Amino acid sequence: GMVSNWTKIPPPLFKKVVIVLIDALRDDFVFGSKGKQFMPYTTQVVEKGTSYSFIAEAKPPTVTMPRIKALMTGSIPGFIDVVVNLNSPALLDDNLIWQAKTAGKRIIFYGDDTWVKLFPKHFVEYDGTTSFFVSDFTEVDDNVTRHLDRVLKREDWDLLILHYLGLDHIGHMTGPNSPLVGPKLREMDNILKKIHVSLLSKEDASLPNLLVVCGDHGMSETGSHGGSSEGEVHTPLLFISSAFGKRSAPLAQPHHVQQTDLASTLAIGLGLPISRNSVGNLILPVVGGKTMREQLRFVHLNGFQLSRLLQENTPAYEKDPGYEHFKIAEKSHGNWIKLYLEGNNSEILLNLGKKVLKQYLEALKTLSSSLSKQVAQYDMYSMMVGTVIIMEVLILLLLSVPKALSRQAEFEVPLSPPLFSLLFYLMCLMLCAVHVIVCTSAESLCYFCSMSWLTAVGVMMLISALMCGILSAIAKILENYRLPSKNPVASSYNWSEIDVLILAGTIGHVLSLGASSFIEEEHQTWYFLINTLCLVLCQELCRNNFLLKECDLQHSTSVKQNFDSIRESSECKNIDIPAASNSKLGKATSSSEFVKGSDKWISLATPWIILICCRLLRSLNQTGVQWAHRPDFGHWLTSSEHKSELSFLAAVSLLMIFFLVQRRCSLVSKIAMALGLLGVYSYRAAIGNVTFPWQHDGKDISKGITEARFVYVFVLGIVFTGTKDLLKSQVVSADSSTKSTGLWEVYSGLVLLAALLFRPHNLPVLVFCLLIQTMMTKYIWIPLKFDAAQITIMHYWFGQAFFYFQGNSNGIATVDISAGFVGLDSYVEIPAIFLTAFATYAGPFLWAIHLLCYLSSEVSRNSAAVGHGCFCYALMRSIPVAIYIVLVTGLRYHLFIWSVFSPKLLYEGVHVFITAAVCLFFTAMDQNHSYKVQD
Repeated sequence: GMVSNWTKIPPPLFKKVVIVLIDALRDDFVFGSKGKQFMPYTTQVVEKGTSYSFIAEAKPPTVTMPRIKALMTGSIPGFIDVVVNLNSPALLDDNLIWQAKTAGKRIIFYGDDTWVKLFPKHFVEYDGTTSFFVSDFTEVDDNVTRHLDRVLKREDWDLLILHYLGLDHIGHMTGPNSPLVGPKLREMDNILKKIHVSLLSKEDASLPNLLVVCGDHGMSETGSHGGSSEGEVHTPLLFISSAFGKRSAPLAQPHHVQQTDLASTLAIGLGLPISRNSVGNLILPVVGGKTMREQLRFVHLNGFQLSRLLQENTPAYEKDPGYEHFKIAEKSHGNWIKLYLEGNNSEILLNLGKKVLKQYLEALKTLSSSLSKQVAQYDMYSMMVGTVIIMEVLILLLLSVPKALSRQAEFEVPLSPPLFSLLFYLMCLMLCAVHVIVCTSAESLCYFCSMSWLTAVGVMMLISALMCGILSAIAKILENYRLPSKNPVASSYNWSEIDVLILAGTIGHVLSLGASSFIEEEHQTWYFLINTLCLVLCQELCRNNFLLKECDLQHSTSVKQNFDSIRESSECKNIDIPAASNSKLGKATSSSEFVKGSDKWISLATPWIILICCRLLRSLNQTGVQWAHRPDFGHWLTSSEHKSELSFLAAVSLLMIFFLVQRRCSLVSKIAMALGLLGVYSYRAAIGNVTFPWQHDGKDISKGITEARFVYVFVLGIVFTGTKDLLKSQVVSADSSTKSTGLWEVYSGLVLLAALLFRPHNLPVLVFCLLIQTMMTKYIWIPLKFDAAQITIMHYWFGQAFFYFQGNSNGIATVDISAGFVGLDSYVEIPAIFLTAFATYAGPFLWAIHLLCYLSSEVSRNSAAVGHGCFCYALMRSIPVAIYIVLVTGLRYHLFIWSVFSPKLLYEGVHVFITAAVCLFFTAMDQNHSYKVQD
């Protein structure tokens, strides 16, 4: 005892360790009423046995791969792990598995193959199962359990890891209150009993064994996960071993620990070094049975590792309160060692030991907290380069508004003159010099610096070209501004209430993105905007039907003459006439042709009917964060007692979808649509969501693969028919009616696909989407003669609102990944990603395609209408995304950066990809017009 041995790793405390990770195991599944009912053995061990129970708090994002990283490394993963969760790369950070393998421990793993991807060549034996095939509840767990009896009898392993996925899959498909949850928990309880009994029977006099039961994350009230609600971040953490004393009193509320604490605790338990980047604390009760000297040694090792990590990440680490506390505790520890070595066994030694232990624990807590805040290291150089490119593109789009919305819909970036200018080459040289300086002086890893020099130079050239293009566009605008206006009448554009609302709504929404509460409850912003839009439309309809009628007879002749003169002069200026006709002057001429008789009253009632529809949709799905827990009509419908009501609603909804869509389809497509919708109901009946009137409740539930594939055949058939008509109109003959029919059939096929992927209680969302589109087309857009830009923005607003009507939010937890496995009997990455993305963004996507159908079918519009729509749609998506990227960069140290701002950024990124696809489709459909303009 005379030589310090603090640098040596202490011997292991346990002989064999079994980790049972039950995916999506919420804390109330063990410690709540469900635990008492369905997990009796586990409950008995927790309340009366030799165990320690805790509630482990997971940090968002609460998806599997980042949580496994946190459990095994003790570090806090980045949010990009949500994306790479689909295809996990090998984990290169220092971790418990690598340390165990290096120390010669033999590790066996069965379960989620994410572990095999993260830790390749680390296991002496493994059997991975696919984690993303969420409609599999039983086989995915049976594939793990089938190895148990054989492995538990063997002695040739030190660490056994089991990862069960069935509970998570049940949550995704049917939610936490599903009748399938109880039997699954009972199955898990029997497995835990088998493992515990086997470990107890194998123990000898040397070292005890340890069973660890945990979850990687919980699940929300809808059964999903990824966000930061209490149900998603709180998971049980049980340590069961004969080394612990039996509990004398019944278990009170379990203490809260961090999920990252498990890595440090298991490292000490297995006699391994604590992972280098771990921010976790040792869970002291697990080593509470050891002597005071050993306990102090364990917490000192943990404190030394955390203080070293702090030194690596913080220049002024000596001023950190956690580091100061650790040094004080270390000094006290030294005094305690002196007393101990002197053979002092009095109560003073014991009290001083407890005091030192308390000091260490406070230091560990402060150090861990400090490191958790500093652990996010941002690659600022790469972020700034990306932000500059995005802002340059946005400025170019804004500068191109006058030309892009002219009659010829010209959108050209003046890149050719700048490419040969001196300024371009000077900027390239300057940016390359900055790149060299930054990359050679950067201490941390930089993504942009790791690119090849050819790629980096290409990016610098792009930035320089865009900047020169911006300067060239500004110069042209200033030059045109100096020239005297040849058309004063056309240039004095009268702003209508719609224009003011669109501008104010766009600016207001963009500004709201700087506040976390507005992002959490963004659906409220869109609901408010479309409600206000309906009221303004109502005012416009009243003005056109009543106020302007009296003036029409007196002024129609003079107004028409004035308007004709504007049209003649505007031909020289390339002004979009529908935009001019949007003014009160233009609308006066159209009122004489306005709808008459009963149509007039239906037109006046349309905004109010839309408001009623939107109000009904709001009560269908509670979304956001603050009120997401409140019961809604969707929850009522999906409960098992109301299956007959849900079946009736689904059947009525599918009938209404058919009547609303079939009106412009060919006879073949109508038949295909009818059979497809029947297949949708059959699929939902097969998987047990709804029932046929003659079907008994006791019928076996299947995966519905045959029924879903039956629908896919009709979806592909309808889309193929529409595509054939589009190609015919583009290549063979420029027939607008053929093109319009083709577009509508493509749209109908997408509606059928959405009906298949939507859960049954969400089918009314699709019905109201089609109903609102139909009514607005017939009774608002055509009579009021709005221009293409205004109609595009209205489509965009309603698309955003329907994104939230579906039950989506800006949290990862609301993504319904079960939609990605409809009709699949195994996990196939590309179809699963496509189907999940389509189901999530069905609202915005269907409104965008409807916009193309509408603008293409309006013969009276000028030929540039589709081009105007494409440009406005791209601009409306670009403004919030570009500004939000700047805001997120500025708020990167915000308290809610990972739980609120990052998930929103992920949603925006995917939405940009979908918008790009939509704009490409718009451009393809507008090719004929561009050729005509050039000719």
